[in-house]
Amino acid sequence: MKNLLIVESPAKIKTISKLLGKDFKILSTVGHIKDLPSKKLGVEINKEVDIHYVTLEGKEKTIADICKEAQTADHIYLATDPDREGEIIAWHVEQEIGRVVKKKAIIKRIVYNEITKPAIEEALANPSDVDLHKVSAQQARRVLDRLVGYQVSPILWKKIAKGLSAGRVQSVALKLIVDREAEIKAFVQEEYWSVDALFKGKSGSFSAPLALVNDKKPKIGTEKEAQTLVAKIKKESYEVESIKESKRLKNPLPPFMTSTLQQSSYNTLKFGVSKTMSVAQKLYEGIPLKDPSTPVALITYMRTDSLRISPIATKQARSYIEKHVGKEYLPATAKAYSKAKGKAQAQDAHEAIRPIDVALTPEKVKAFLPADAAKLYDLIWRRFVASQMKSAEYAQKQVTVVGGPYTFRVTGSTLLFDGYLKIYAAEEEKEEKITIPSKLAEKEALSLEELSPKQHFTQPPPRFTEATLVKELEKEGIGRPSTYATILKTIQERSYTEKDDNKRFMPTELGTVVTKMLTANLPKIMNLGFTAAMEENLDKVAAGTLERDKLIIDFYHDFEKDLEIFKGEAKKAIEETNVTCPECKKGKLIIRFGKAGPFAGCDQYPECKFTSNFERLPDDSIKLVKAAAPQVLEEQCPKCGKSLRQMSGRFGPFIACTGYPDCRYIKQTTANFKCPSCGKGDVVQKFWKGKTFWGCSTYPACKFSISGDIAQTPCPQCHLPYLLKRVSKSGEVTLKCSNKECGYAVAVESTES
Repeated sequence: MKNLLIVESPAKIKTISKLLGKDFKILSTVGHIKDLPSKKLGVEINKEVDIHYVTLEGKEKTIADICKEAQTADHIYLATDPDREGEIIAWHVEQEIGRVVKKKAIIKRIVYNEITKPAIEEALANPSDVDLHKVSAQQARRVLDRLVGYQVSPILWKKIAKGLSAGRVQSVALKLIVDREAEIKAFVQEEYWSVDALFKGKSGSFSAPLALVNDKKPKIGTEKEAQTLVAKIKKESYEVESIKESKRLKNPLPPFMTSTLQQSSYNTLKFGVSKTMSVAQKLYEGIPLKDPSTPVALITYMRTDSLRISPIATKQARSYIEKHVGKEYLPATAKAYSKAKGKAQAQDAHEAIRPIDVALTPEKVKAFLPADAAKLYDLIWRRFVASQMKSAEYAQKQVTVVGGPYTFRVTGSTLLFDGYLKIYAAEEEKEEKITIPSKLAEKEALSLEELSPKQHFTQPPPRFTEATLVKELEKEGIGRPSTYATILKTIQERSYTEKDDNKRFMPTELGTVVTKMLTANLPKIMNLGFTAAMEENLDKVAAGTLERDKLIIDFYHDFEKDLEIFKGEAKKAIEETNVTCPECKKGKLIIRFGKAGPFAGCDQYPECKFTSNFERLPDDSIKLVKAAAPQVLEEQCPKCGKSLRQMSGRFGPFIACTGYPDCRYIKQTTANFKCPSCGKGDVVQKFWKGKTFWGCSTYPACKFSISGDIAQTPCPQCHLPYLLKRVSKSGEVTLKCSNKECGYAVAVESTES
């Protein structure tokens, strides 16, 4: 009996093959096989929504191979990922196979949250059909994103600059960054002071901050006010008014879901969101341990917003805690976690992110894992085990000291029982050590030893890091676990944001202008509440309680009206300034966007052609900046013999001849192999409309080209001298052969940090 099992990632094939044996033929789709067309809208909206899919470039052979195997299979199992993207891939594969198999009943969908023999065997024993509600939810999201991106982007080209794009969710995420920057710029710093006192009693000394003056919280605005207050405080006598002792429990954190893993990984390991997801993908798909030929899956599925844990995993964790940590750390009953009320349970069919086998401790697997994988596994393992341990227990003592109208108050904590902290003590859980004399008594007289007035300044809200932006997106209900990494990646790739020296997001001039324009003209799609409500509606489509077409049509009717108004007159986006043109002395400078980015130009153009680079000052005004003179190099031009110079252009730095425009030579990055088509020319890196590609240096005689990035290493199967480098939405890097008859593909370690 022949069984065909189809997965998304080629990296899973080896892991699952070892688990299922020779009775199963396993093939990979290598991600999506179909999508909306790249050069057409691909969506028709009338009384119903018609979606037109096309086969993705290079996937013809993949589909043909799957269909060929399907024709002779007795059972076909669609085992793509257990989320909406996986469901649409399964649906597309089912459609293709359905054209060639005689009995469609042999095609079944299986879902598993971990790549283990018991999990896959259970899935095989309980097959189902493709979930059409999930398919509809994915289609609705894809169509909504296409409607916004495909129809708004051309307007941005006309009004701002060519090559720009807009996204339904990404634009809202960008707005969070732009709005935060506006808050920072508008922030007015205020001075304030605090006063700490050092008291001495019979059994020792302790510090306490001033809490109340005449039973009200003190407001000390200047040094003079602080010194006046200090002088008055010194005149009073002090005693201990009260000592309140209590016990405080600190509960363990729940196991990870996608957003909290991304946040903790960023804060603890300094991994970017895309890197976290790429490394987690490898832990999920399997990494060889002692046996190099047998990959072992180490964690459950990593795209989830569920905190649910299976009874088997809970029992496993409790057994480990009892045997290896101590019975005193084991709660009487297992801990269960759930998300806060009001949060959508979009992925609750999954579990939280956890180790598959708690017995595989970080120490046992560390020697076999890449360094980054070992670190992330350690974080996931400890968080999960700690989530099933007892709470940490503290003895808490609050001391109130009074003297006349002044009240000082301090609270100290002593750790009595470390509980889950024995396994997992995250950075954010560090306790500030405050020491209070153990024999201090109520009504005890105290001497005032020292007063320390301290100056402070209010701080503006901080810029977002990757971790805090994900946290904000989750709090606002923007996006879902599978989209966070893509959102962050997109707003950076489009040059709408950049990062400061502390790796915090700040909007570029372009990002700010795009956001202001979209907010003014398409207020609905830029509204956080509307976008969050749309996410909830997509969840309803996935649950089968809302029709896909109703959601899309209702959205489009309002969006279409705003879009027509937005199109208006296609003028360039202009920001006027009060700076007089230094050349003609008549016009005012305005901000425009060109191929190389924003610049200041005279509003009297074309009569006055003055332009200049500029920098934005804190008050939002501009300061003109002279462009750096090109650096002349010692290297000579191979065409005319003149010196080459380092230049800066739209696509970054480049080297060109100083003899321009008579000599138009530009030094190009050359691959380490000759053109595979003609065998004569070099393969050089080129740029067109903001995108990178490689082409033959003899063009137009030879029209050979490769889109995107490449790895200059030969294919190990067909020996083509290069491999295509492709990055998925989750950040996973795949090297694949462009030879459709070869089909070689392999997932590789991401270099993103």
